[in-house]
Amino acid sequence: MRVDQGITNVPSAGTAVQLANTTNRVKWMRFKALAGNSGLIYVGVSTSARPLSASLGYELSAGNTVDLNFGEFGGSVPVNVFHVDAATNNDKVTWIMILEG
Repeated sequence: MRVDQGITNVPSAGTAVQLANTTNRVKWMRFKALAGNSGLIYVGVSTSARPLSASLGYELSAGNTVDLNFGEFGGSVPVNVFHVDAATNNDKVTWIMILEG
């Protein structure tokens, strides 16, 4: 089991930012919108056919969290599919994940 963590900044609201450009696989993760954010954060999976946006992302207000537990169902998901977006420039999300291996 490996753990990774970080903070992702969204410099331009309305433009999704990739969490990490790695094919490591996630078994569990938590996203938390920073308490100092001015607007909403949107998290989720983004593909070229279905890019993350305010209408498709999971909405987090400042200080809110969401946990995703793929391992509970015996699976995992590549890290590089996760993106974050924001309603306000320079809002941030912190994250921690448990990776396969």
